[in-house]
Amino acid sequence: MFVCMGNICRSPSAEAMFRLKARAAQLDIEIDSAGTIAYHQGHSPDKRSIAAGVKRGLSFDGMRARQVEQTDFVDFDLILAADEQNLQDLKRICPKLYQSKLVLILDFCDFASNAAIYTEVPDPYYGEGDGFELVLDLLDNSCEQLVKRIQIK
Repeated sequence: MFVCMGNICRSPSAEAMFRLKARAAQLDIEIDSAGTIAYHQGHSPDKRSIAAGVKRGLSFDGMRARQVEQTDFVDFDLILAADEQNLQDLKRICPKLYQSKLVLILDFCDFASNAAIYTEVPDPYYGEGDGFELVLDLLDNSCEQLVKRIQIK
């Protein structure tokens, strides 16, 4: 499960990117996204995220923002936070038994790539220009590496 603050930009983009890559790798796994806050609950992903993602073949069909629930910590094997603040928010509400499931999305980036200069997925919500493209570049790299790790197991 991918997590950002409001579940309308980064985490749904990560969900869509990972769905595409998991499908191509013929992985049969549950994929979802959520936010640490409920402010946008029920809303579709940001139209700028959708526009940037659709150009790369991503689908956001049926996605609606939701807040992380306690059952998510049980139901998902891996919970990937977009940035350090969201990771800390998750750690605060996650039972100790499941803390090891919490990581940063970019922990899976290929360090030989340009993405290695980033440790967090920057929030493009208030930005202008190519922020949504940068987010997708980072997610593409990280999701590709995550798929490879899953295939090895």
